[in-house]
Amino acid sequence: MKSISKHAKLNMLAMAIASVFSANAMSATEPEALAAAIAKQEAELTALKVQLQQLAEQQLLQQELQQVNAEQAEVAQQQAMQTAKASSTASHWDKFSFKSYGSVIYTSNEYYDNVQDTSPERRSRFDLERIVTEFGYQFNDEWDMEVEIEYEHGGTGTSLEYDGFDEFGEFEAEVEAGGEVMIEKAQIRYRPSDAFGVKFGNIHLPIGLGSTLHKPSQYLTVQRHKSEAAMLPAVWNENGIGIFGEVANFHYQAQVVSGLNSEYFRTYDWVASGHQKRFEHVNGDDLAYVVRLDYGNFKTGSAIGASYYYGNTSGNRHKTNKLSADGTVEILSVAGAFVEGPWILRGQYLYGTLSDSDAITQANKTTPGLKPGNFAQLGSKSEAFFVEAGIDLGELTSVPITVFANIDYSNPLKEVETGIATKRYENTWISAGINYFPIPEIVIKAEAGVQQVAVSSIPDTNFFALGVGYQFSL
Repeated sequence: MKSISKHAKLNMLAMAIASVFSANAMSATEPEALAAAIAKQEAELTALKVQLQQLAEQQLLQQELQQVNAEQAEVAQQQAMQTAKASSTASHWDKFSFKSYGSVIYTSNEYYDNVQDTSPERRSRFDLERIVTEFGYQFNDEWDMEVEIEYEHGGTGTSLEYDGFDEFGEFEAEVEAGGEVMIEKAQIRYRPSDAFGVKFGNIHLPIGLGSTLHKPSQYLTVQRHKSEAAMLPAVWNENGIGIFGEVANFHYQAQVVSGLNSEYFRTYDWVASGHQKRFEHVNGDDLAYVVRLDYGNFKTGSAIGASYYYGNTSGNRHKTNKLSADGTVEILSVAGAFVEGPWILRGQYLYGTLSDSDAITQANKTTPGLKPGNFAQLGSKSEAFFVEAGIDLGELTSVPITVFANIDYSNPLKEVETGIATKRYENTWISAGINYFPIPEIVIKAEAGVQQVAVSSIPDTNFFALGVGYQFSL
């Protein structure tokens, strides 16, 4: 539009000058006057040419400026597209998270070959205890998922299959390697606020501190607490759904999850072996219910809390015709932690009851393939506790070492329904050791102690352990 306007302006100017020229030429009759008029008109024509040239130069300059502006706009658009693409790529990685932790240990323990043996034999062992990988993805501000895979002892594992059509029903173990690989967590979470969230899938049960503090730097002993392992599944996980949240430093959880299977309840670890991770499929005929309430945060410092588990177990047996009783399991846990400055003090008490424990014992003894052994007593009541205390010398000196003392106690046969409970499985472990952190992500541990069995004829045994653990997150 600007170009057309300038052309019109030039035409109008030319017409005006031509009109003046024509009028002056017509009116000039004398030779001098005519020459003057011609000179004047020539001057006006020269001025007009100069103006036309200036206008042409301005038009050319404007066209060049428009071209430069167009090129700059194209470059800016390309840069914006590249920035948007880079931002999109970066946002995908920002939503992805990866964590890992693990430990390798060396142990030197004195063992008894069987429950009648009173002469211990010392054995030393190395163990790639566990390597755990955690993959997470944040879909948006409210939805995320997490998958945790644990590799134990460097192997690939076994599974137990029940075949009801082979020799009146058999349990067949498929052994693929000496260790174990398992999905320890596979959950999707919806959390619209800190006060409320929902998670479902394969989730951790908040029973026992082992499910909360299971990384090597989160407990002081070389191995996880033996007392808890004598009653509960380690880092207990089940399939189900749960709600959780935080209100004024109170943390709550409530869950409905798959229950235990009493076919593998055993004397030495009470209901821990009933965790259905050993089976190819998880039976869900009996569900369990879990609640927990904490004040404070065990992962970051001081806290107190309590949890409760309730669930029947007989419905999840493969051979349900062997047992008509419920086999109800109830577990109460109370825990506390004081972590302030250099001081660390943690403790936990577990108390459990099992209904129909004698009926379960008899059913397991007569089920082909289970082979529970001669000492198949099951405790109708069970208890365990631990107390660990440490001083973080890194708070007082430049040496990043924590020294600690620990007591673990477990008695999976606190009471039985009939007869007298053997004391052979009532154990106390007393130990002391150090944790050295060369860098915050790595801990090197040493521990030495004594194990006492509540049978006077069985001597105390000594144990020693070394371990190294790590953890990191991307």
